Amino acid sequence: MNRRGFLRETLLALPAARAASGESLNLEEATLGDLARGFRDGRFTARAATEWYLKRIQSLDKKGPTVNAVLEINPEAFGIADALDRERRLRGARGPLHGVPVLIKDNLDTADRMSTTAGSLALLGSSAARDAFVVERLRSAGAVILAKTNLSEWANFRSPHSISGWSGRGGLTRNPYALDRNACGSSSGSAVAVSANFCAVAVGTETDGSVTAPASVNGIVGIKPTVGLVSRSGIIPISHSQDTAGPMARTVRDAALLLNAMVGGDPGDSATRAAGNALPDYTRFLDPRGLQGARLGVERKYFGANAAMDAVLEANLAEMKRQGAKLVDPANLPSHGQYDNEELEVLLYEFKADLNRYLAERPKVRVRSLADLIAFNRERRREEMPYFQQELFERAQAKGPLTDRAYVQARTLCRRLSQAEGIDAVIAKYKVQAIVAPTAGPAPLNDLVLGDPTWPGCTTPAAVAGYPHVTVPAGFVNGLPVGISFFGPAWSEPVLLKFAYSFEQATKFRRPPTFRPTVV
Repeated sequence: MNRRGFLRETLLALPAARAASGESLNLEEATLGDLARGFRDGRFTARAATEWYLKRIQSLDKKGPTVNAVLEINPEAFGIADALDRERRLRGARGPLHGVPVLIKDNLDTADRMSTTAGSLALLGSSAARDAFVVERLRSAGAVILAKTNLSEWANFRSPHSISGWSGRGGLTRNPYALDRNACGSSSGSAVAVSANFCAVAVGTETDGSVTAPASVNGIVGIKPTVGLVSRSGIIPISHSQDTAGPMARTVRDAALLLNAMVGGDPGDSATRAAGNALPDYTRFLDPRGLQGARLGVERKYFGANAAMDAVLEANLAEMKRQGAKLVDPANLPSHGQYDNEELEVLLYEFKADLNRYLAERPKVRVRSLADLIAFNRERRREEMPYFQQELFERAQAKGPLTDRAYVQARTLCRRLSQAEGIDAVIAKYKVQAIVAPTAGPAPLNDLVLGDPTWPGCTTPAAVAGYPHVTVPAGFVNGLPVGISFFGPAWSEPVLLKFAYSFEQATKFRRPPTFRPTVV
């Protein structure tokens, strides 16, 4: 840099230096818009924001209520923030994520000094050769990858008796609304981190409910995109039929902004060949009057599990009517509950095939296959299996190749019943634009003896179909958040976001957690 350039950067840095200490900074409930304005106006810097979030993590995640959402802090975070501050001063911002600290689930590869482990001790200490494609996109957008979040180990695909939010590496993540309650999973840490204001936005992943369900029980917004809208390259897999990464945020607008940064075609993921359906800006569909004239189908078979929750949801439906929506009630899925066994069969086959491929390509890991992983867990039983076992691993290991007739038939049936005879059938029969149902919750008590109970929730149809699903805060049951879902056919993210945003603006149910020990 020449002398003139040096002087220019020094002068530009003066207001930033004054803001960088962040002594009076408070980013609680700050949106991406709030952060962008603060950066632009020179009220604080990316370094100051990074420092604020790290202090909050230290005081609430590692001390105090100890919600245990964060697994590992990126040791390079301040260096990344400083570089982005310099870039902003010299060339301006790349976009709405420039300088924004973002947390990501610990099953997305990062080619840095952090491990990628899916919460398992078997992968601890190993680093990925390259970033997951989604992480590349976030870095390109100017995000500060601040930390990795805890999760239900192996994205909750190890045992049918698991405890959501628990991993051998990270222990148990706790619900910030009541610390003895479950944070749900598998994107437990990402959901809690957003809800507890450890970041403005975070990335989760979903195979069936792992973004939308924890978003619901932690009082935030979650988007499960159409499979193929977001790349899965570099994400520890369960199922290539159903896996996807998804945004988690406190507002629909922030979730849409994060989705903008995540979508795109990836030569390494064949599912994204259909990413021509991706749009450059999902925020343009966010209309506060978006429910006016909407035609929505109500899936009644997901009601009835909890009277208090039903009362909240009935009030939600009444509000949608007041906002001008026409409800077709009921508009039930004709194939409801008819492919649960086949879904699991598909997941068992695909988990073995997809994980073996991923591990074989991962450098310097001690386990190279599912069989190795099963053996590792047996050797480290006291650390890895103190509460539940690995029955799903063992069942998956017993499966054959993806050419097996049992797999092909199960996958064919799942696709037909979830799509043509499921969501698509309801959309066509009732001439609705989306389907509405309770997402999940309220959160049950953590139970280290019996594991998770059977939770009510509507996540399976969109998950098996590979179709989009958006959940929004819908209110509270005894102080515990519950969410309401909008889901529909492939690539219908624009209309789902429009409805979700309109509902959010009419109700504004989001309230920050107070870290109570229990529900009283």
